Amino acid sequence: MDSKKDFKKLMLVVDQISTFVGKGSGWLIILLMVMVCIDVFRRYVLNAPSAWIGELSVMSYGAVIMLSGAYTLAQNGHVRGDFLYGSMKPRTQATFDLILYIVFFLPGVTALCYAGYTFAADSWRIGEHTTQIANGPPVYHFKSLIPIAGGFLLLQGFIEMIRCVVCLNTGEWPARLKDAEEIDVVEQQLQASTYVDEESKNMAIASAKTIDEMAHQRIGGLKGEKS
Repeated sequence: MDSKKDFKKLMLVVDQISTFVGKGSGWLIILLMVMVCIDVFRRYVLNAPSAWIGELSVMSYGAVIMLSGAYTLAQNGHVRGDFLYGSMKPRTQATFDLILYIVFFLPGVTALCYAGYTFAADSWRIGEHTTQIANGPPVYHFKSLIPIAGGFLLLQGFIEMIRCVVCLNTGEWPARLKDAEEIDVVEQQLQASTYVDEESKNMAIASAKTIDEMAHQRIGGLKGEKS
């Protein structure tokens, strides 16, 4: 019993780490927006465009994509082929997932971490700058994110494999760390509304939650039916 609790706690802790990193990287979108606005102002108002801003914008966008990978995996948000997967029982889903993690995910992400470390080390060693423009911004700090992001993704992948093993033993998917979703926004908006009576609010919220749960079950989401 204690081992089950430990595994559950471990899974949720790693979910929290992935969520923290993913949400933290989301703030780079603000930086990206500011840089784009400055570039537009300089280009069309001052007639003095900055090549650095364009390069840094690409790096910021790439950083967001890389660092949000583990968070998306923790929320079961990556795209999957749902034509057959959604109709399978949880144990069958877990079997397919575990095989795919071992055959494709682990070798691929491990190679990403190794190659990313090599790229970053070489980039730091030579003090690499972008070659797209003359005297471009340095890229070694950006390349350092490749193995770091790969490490977070690999860690979350191990947790997903543990989830598969738990599902194979129990017949149902273990809980994930709940994050804000569309259904939470709907509930907040309905609760704050002064134009809808209380009974209609409760019925609408219950209906929305039912639809949301059915959708998660269909894609092999949070709970699934017992086999």
